[in-house]
Amino acid sequence: MIRIKNLNKSFGDLHVLKDIDMKVLESDVVCLIGSSGSGKSTLLRCLNFLEKKDSGQIIIEGEEINPETQNMNKVREKVGMVFQHFQLFPHMTVLENIIEAPVHVKKVPKNEAIQEARDLLAKVGLEDKADVYPSKLSGGQKQRVAIARAMAMQPDILLFDEPTSALDPELVGEVLTTMKELAEEGMTMVVVTHEMGFAREVGDWIVFMHEGRIIESASSETFFNNPKEQRTKEFLKTTALK
Repeated sequence: MIRIKNLNKSFGDLHVLKDIDMKVLESDVVCLIGSSGSGKSTLLRCLNFLEKKDSGQIIIEGEEINPETQNMNKVREKVGMVFQHFQLFPHMTVLENIIEAPVHVKKVPKNEAIQEARDLLAKVGLEDKADVYPSKLSGGQKQRVAIARAMAMQPDILLFDEPTSALDPELVGEVLTTMKELAEEGMTMVVVTHEMGFAREVGDWIVFMHEGRIIESASSETFFNNPKEQRTKEFLKTTALK
């Protein structure tokens, strides 16, 4: 689904991504983990072309993507994004937030988009919140609406940028449950997360980043039970203590 080759990205003198090579297979959940500042979120933003790479290739579903020559709205229809801070439109109801892109970007008939939005709200357990404004929702509810909104575009791939890090601890579970259900349905997902339990349970493949490089990349079982690199072992030891 995704192939990244020799990806590099700098901000001024700061070299944030260094020769990144990775791939994401169909229906896999790939978890990007590592300490803050390791480049995980920048990598995700490059995958959604919110950040412009300096060099390297990003290939999605067999096609190398060039933002200079391609319609990026079409590309983003394939690749949905769920942000850390929800990014809901405060002046729109939950339902209006979800139908906005399908109606205006994909030109889906409004009545069809509304039905799909209601189905998605039922899926994330918020069917009774369709006419509510975001300010009346908890953080966990906002994030589940954001997931429904991303799903409304019927993407092939969903990117999650630390989807639970802005939430109170008691609200984390409801969002992770929604993500687990998506994984069980076969959605291809790339997830930047600090939730090691989620990565271990739901992740098919774990990518550990440190100082802009991929240090170790392995199946979830191998990564957590038999890590090879010393830096990985140190990281897992510190996260186990928290």
